[in-house]
Amino acid sequence: MKIYHFSGAGNDFVVIDGREGDVSAFREVPRIEALCKEYKTDGLMILGSGDAEVDFTMEFYNPDGSGGMMCGNGGRCIVAFADYLGIRPAEGERTAEGVTAAPGVFLFRAPDGLHTGEILDRPEDGLWTVRIKMIDVQGITPMLGGYFLNTGTRHFVKFVDDVEQVDVDAEGKALRWDPAFAPIGTNVNFVHVAFDGLHVRTFEKGVEGETLACGTGLTAAAIAAAFAGVLPPNGPRSSRAIAVRARQDWLSVDFTPRPDEKFTDVYLTGPARLVRIAGA
Repeated sequence: MKIYHFSGAGNDFVVIDGREGDVSAFREVPRIEALCKEYKTDGLMILGSGDAEVDFTMEFYNPDGSGGMMCGNGGRCIVAFADYLGIRPAEGERTAEGVTAAPGVFLFRAPDGLHTGEILDRPEDGLWTVRIKMIDVQGITPMLGGYFLNTGTRHFVKFVDDVEQVDVDAEGKALRWDPAFAPIGTNVNFVHVAFDGLHVRTFEKGVEGETLACGTGLTAAAIAAAFAGVLPPNGPRSSRAIAVRARQDWLSVDFTPRPDEKFTDVYLTGPARLVRIAGA
């Protein structure tokens, strides 16, 4: 079976086409750990067959084998992977579970529910630009000098004066295991509000260290900034498009804030790249 290595803004993944053949071994923790170590990736994903509602399904596993959560950059990469495999979205508009996909836009199921995925630019050099719809966000909790929220997985956002001076591994680890987030902990994002956008560094649970990018974390940072009223001056005030800087790439988070402190129409846009193909 072929192993595909994709990168979403530096967030790297092993990706498997699970539509044909038995891929159960790729759900086993030792196999996940070994592949993520071999390919130096931040997770493993399996693309599954579609059905009457969706074009395909997405399974995501952290390098430690844990799963059951969404990965934003993984979602963008698996949409690029589907496009690479020749999967095409339905021609007509579809709505399932309250999520609507326009004609020509993918509709896929991830661990946190349904998402849409749109190819904005197809590659000649193995680089896609992909926009995916994230879940609506509400229930943001101010705590521990920051904000706790769920953007498909759990995130804590802390605003800092200079993100480059933060010891992400040490401070992130301490917050990741803080008793307030027991028993499963949280991802931790350190965010600097700059004129050109939000500069974000993330400590990811499951990886247990800093990653070059985290899509759900970038989304959490943008929404927490709007909730706290500290958005950078680079977007409109109603339906917002916020530039977010991971360690090596810029991405964009779009959303619409509601009066009831709910954030809807949440989208994450950025690059997805096919790094290499190998055998299992």
